[in-house]
Amino acid sequence: MGKILDDAVDSGGIEVIIQNERDKTAPRCPHGPALLFEKTGNGEEKGRRFYACSACRDRKDCNFFQWADEKISEARMLAREEQNRSKMPLFSHQEYCSRFREFVSLPLEQRRFCVDCQLLILPGEWANHAKHKALSEDITVQRLKRPSLLLCPLDNKKCNAQYLFADRSCHFLLDMLLGLGFQNILCVGTPRLHEVIKLRNMEGKSPTMKSLLLDIDYRYCQFYGQDEFCRYNMFNHHFFDDEEAVTFFQGFLREEGGAKVVMITDPPFGGLVKPLANSFSQMSIAWKNQNKVSDAGQIPMIWIFPYFFESRILECFPSFSMLDYQVLCEYCVRSMLINIIHLHVFTLHCQVDYDNHPLYKHGKTGRKQSPVRLFTNLSPKDIILPEAEGYRFCSVCGRYVSAGNKHCPKCNKCPSKVNAYVQVSEWNRSRLTDISLFISQDGREWRHCDECGRCVKPSWRHCSSCGHCALPDHPCGQSQTGCFNCGSQKHKLRACPKKHNKLMIVPGGRGAPDLLKHIAGKSTTKNKRRRTVT
Repeated sequence: MGKILDDAVDSGGIEVIIQNERDKTAPRCPHGPALLFEKTGNGEEKGRRFYACSACRDRKDCNFFQWADEKISEARMLAREEQNRSKMPLFSHQEYCSRFREFVSLPLEQRRFCVDCQLLILPGEWANHAKHKALSEDITVQRLKRPSLLLCPLDNKKCNAQYLFADRSCHFLLDMLLGLGFQNILCVGTPRLHEVIKLRNMEGKSPTMKSLLLDIDYRYCQFYGQDEFCRYNMFNHHFFDDEEAVTFFQGFLREEGGAKVVMITDPPFGGLVKPLANSFSQMSIAWKNQNKVSDAGQIPMIWIFPYFFESRILECFPSFSMLDYQVLCEYCVRSMLINIIHLHVFTLHCQVDYDNHPLYKHGKTGRKQSPVRLFTNLSPKDIILPEAEGYRFCSVCGRYVSAGNKHCPKCNKCPSKVNAYVQVSEWNRSRLTDISLFISQDGREWRHCDECGRCVKPSWRHCSSCGHCALPDHPCGQSQTGCFNCGSQKHKLRACPKKHNKLMIVPGGRGAPDLLKHIAGKSTTKNKRRRTVT
């Protein structure tokens, strides 16, 4: 059945169909209720609908597939239920909590953590893990308070990738929220932030904050009680512990009348925006129902996602904007270049650092500009950005912008971007000291295009054929949909019959039969082996 899903995606497009919350007919996989999709093709108004896993995009991770109009036999239903049970965690949440209390009471030399199983193991279980790699040194209580450092981050980009915030980004977010009066943080898919909140509370150096972590990773059941962690799938708004977890969730939303509750979410970047937005909308509805807020009200929210999903997020949440703060790297001790990436709407931009992402982390090995931004329904004018780090308040826009970001009277906003060079001489855990910063416009002020009605990059030129500004050597007039290999609108790249051929792009075009010349590529050893398989 997984092959059918691949064919549906390759031969055309697929669209997520958001069902009514009361619709309980959706079949279930190990990740909860499946999502309903509809296959769309060129010239077709309607396609055949099917169910697939909400959390995994690759059938290797979850091969669940069912046509919406398909009748399932009782034997197949029983087999599916058995498979779902086999994928459940070894213990219930209550049992994990009981094991944790027993584990902490052990002498330090008897505490062991199985790296292979990602499990805190008790002395009676050592024999079962004798051939596994285990940590048996310094499993202190203090170390157990940082589970995100003890557990191996999940790194499957098509399922449950975990790219954890650097502590510097966590402290910036928390200090900002405290300044706005928020003390209850709903952490959706942000285990590192939840962890830092608890650490700050124990240190007692800042006002106490309360947090509830919602995450699909059941391993955190070992470290947090049911009032601190609920296993949750943000792609289908599913709580795995059902009513018990929902009760804790609703109770958290009700605290102090919900006035000091804010939600922060950091979904996997490969996730679909539409189901995510639906889940977050359901959370907002729950917040309104628990606190009797008017229909126009919405839970305060910060959604951390790449900037190139901007149009999709704003389509779902038109009231959202973005923050413009450039978050400094946690371990940077020399200097680094921070570039603000171009966006086309009224926004603020925020660069977030990750500890374990190969591209978006701090330091010399990460890329210099991260596409990760903060989308929020909080008022930009209420978020104060530090002038010492190169920000100013634009009275016309009513928000903080980069110092070199000049206001355009025609656009009626601050559209241009500048390069911020930051040099850190000394790093202190609580603050940056001896910091020198300067802004350089580099002569690259954006210019206003009267035809487009907006400011554009200085290297862009208006194209009368395309009807908008673009680079001078852009693929003029060519469609950006269909196959990126041969230009056909009847299939996608993965289904292209010529995908094993090399392409030579003729200047002036992209992916179109009359603009490309196919050159038969030499077969690789891998392809030769694949063809010999019978």
